[in-house]
Amino acid sequence: QVQLVESGGGLVQAGGSLRLSCTASIHTYTMGWFRQAPGKEREFVAAINWSGDSTYYADSVKGRFTISRDIAKNTLYLQMNSLKPEDTAIYYCAASSRFTITTTQAPYNYWGQGTQVTVSS
Repeated sequence: QVQLVESGGGLVQAGGSLRLSCTASIHTYTMGWFRQAPGKEREFVAAINWSGDSTYYADSVKGRFTISRDIAKNTLYLQMNSLKPEDTAIYYCAASSRFTITTTQAPYNYWGQGTQVTVSS
């Protein structure tokens, strides 16, 4: 069983930055970030493969967000820059047993509890 614990959410003004962290209890393969805004379905944000040398982003965050991982620390990161009010959501860390990146939710076996990100205008 993999446990994922997120941290780093908070309130920030538009244009600001936040860094989310997600620590896993053991090393995992593909990992990703998803988010769910009020009244909307959960959506894909970014994913990274098991070795950290391949990443993929949703168009809405490309160029502003950076996903990375520290394998030695079993920790996943999401650096979020140039934040917009529409980035406001609960952000979830997820882990998959697949080696290749996937952007759909079903292959992700484990999920964190979520961390709130609020961007004020």
